[in-house]
Order: sequence, then structure tokens, then C-alpha cells
Amino acid sequence: MMSIEARAIELDEARKARILKSETIDVEKYLHANDVTIRVRKARDWLESVKESYLSETVERKVVMPWTKTHDSFAYREGEVTVYAGSNGGGKSLITGQIALHLVKQNQSVCIASFEMKPERTLQRMLRQFSGESLDDPLTHDRAGFITKMVDRMDKFLGSNMFLYDQQGTTSPEKVIAMTRYCATELGVKHIIIDSLMKCVKNEDDFNGQKSFIDELTALARDHNVHVHLVHHIRKQQTDETQPNKNDLKGSGSISDQVDNVFLVWRNKKKENAKNRGEQIDETQPDTYLMCEKQRNGDGQEWYGLWYDSLSQQFVERIGARIDFDNRGSFRA
Repeated sequence: MMSIEARAIELDEARKARILKSETIDVEKYLHANDVTIRVRKARDWLESVKESYLSETVERKVVMPWTKTHDSFAYREGEVTVYAGSNGGGKSLITGQIALHLVKQNQSVCIASFEMKPERTLQRMLRQFSGESLDDPLTHDRAGFITKMVDRMDKFLGSNMFLYDQQGTTSPEKVIAMTRYCATELGVKHIIIDSLMKCVKNEDDFNGQKSFIDELTALARDHNVHVHLVHHIRKQQTDETQPNKNDLKGSGSISDQVDNVFLVWRNKKKENAKNRGEQIDETQPDTYLMCEKQRNGDGQEWYGLWYDSLSQQFVERIGARIDFDNRGSFRA
């Protein structure tokens, strides 16, 4: 008898078609960019689009994060690379999974390449965030019915806008570049999430390898007008309550120099540790800070306080809030 959990993550043939495997991608074909000769053009070839950008009355809709407090100061732009860095267990993958759901809500196509967990596990966590409550102990008494209907709702919500790359463990920069270019050119994917850098460039002290890989990613993002989201780690801090900055990214300092945006995901361990000790805490203090430490083409750097809802594994912008991704309200409503 298949367990409820197994039933929740079972994929039909349509869903399986959206799982990309390394052996289906011709690395040599998609590793290199197009011939440079087609990139050399007269300046006048771009002047018409420059004129249109000034004269057009159409306001381009911004692609934003799930939290309204971020919308005025940050948006995802085509042709950029964003890094999300933090400590182990800091919530980087959960936050990028939640961001992926919100990108789909904005009709953006996404591919998640997690080299640290299988696609089924990635979807399990996203299903929990999508449902807005715990799948192990939902409020409804009909757990099997709840999970089945939430899987169907999420399948309709994702449609053809979500892909997952099925490869775990250490990979190579060449395979990741080929996968990213394949997603951009063959599938029309606009957002590629790579989790994480340490799985793409094996050695932490391979600074030249890291620099070369990031350089390839930034060039690919620009050439194909996609946004690359890269998960990364920070160095171990003096204590778990020490606030990091962009200089604390593991590996080469060129990582933060080359990319367009740098976010640090920092758990408020001071609040968490005090709570674990049974001390009185100020619940109005955020559980996690999403710290914009660099934004090359935007309106500056901001810190965004977020609260963590342990039942849904959602990060929300105020205590008691809940994000409804498909705008249907509660399952029980």
C-alpha cells in the first residue's frame, strides 16, 4: 500500500516530462555561446529600440518577490544574476523555493536545479508552502483527501511553467552551463535557480574556477535575457548570532563583485536562542532577515524582516500572515 506521502509526490507522465535529466542534454552543443561574429553589429541596429524605450507609454510589469515590502525597492531584471548566501540550515533553499512559486504566480517560467535534494523532496517542501499548512497534520480530518486535492491544485498552478533538473551531488561547471543554456534556448525558461555553488565548483579554494563559472553565468544571463538565481554559503562566523555581510561569502571575493545582486539570508539566532532558553522574547522582532547587500541596477540596499511559519514553512512579512499562491483562499473555504 503506497503511503500518503508517496502518493503526494507521485508524478504522472505530464509531470515527469518536466523533469530534466543530465543525460538528455547535449553538453557540447549547449556549452558554448553562439559565434561571436553575429554579435558585432552597427550601433544604429539598437537605436530604434532605445527610442522605443523612451517613447513607449507601456509600463513594464515588474517581476517581484513574494513580500510586498520588497516591491518598491527590488525587482528581478532580465540578464542578471542574484546570489542568496547564508549559513547551513539558514533557510536559503526554502526561501528560493517560495520565490519560485511566486515567480510562477507571475507567469514566469522557472527551472530549479538542486544538487542537494531530489526533485520529489523539492516538490514536497514547495507543496507544503503552497498549501499554507502542515501536510503531516493538516487542520482537516481528511488528510488523504487534503493532500490529493492540494497536489492537483499545485499541478494546475505550476502548469508548464516549472521544470526541475534531476541530478544530485557534485556536478561540473560545464554541465550546469549547458543545462542553463538549454533551459533558456530550448524551453524558454526565464528564471534558473542553481542550488548551490559549492556543488558546481568542487573545491572551496578554487578561486579561479569560481570566478570562471560566475563569469560564464553572468554572460549567459545577459546573452539570453534570463535571470539566474544562485544559492551559496557563507563562512562560519564567530558565533551563530554574528551578523554576516557580503564579504563573508565562501570562496573568491570576485563572486559578489561579478554578480548583480547579493542577498544574505540571516536567521535571528539571538531571538531563537533566547526562546530556546525559555526567556521572554519580543515576537515583533523578525525571525529572519533577507539582507540586500548589493543591487547593481536597482534602488539601493534594504533589509527585509520576515517571520517564519513552521507549519507551512512559509516566510511571511508579518506575524500570522499567510501567502495564498493561487488566490483560492483556504482549502476548507
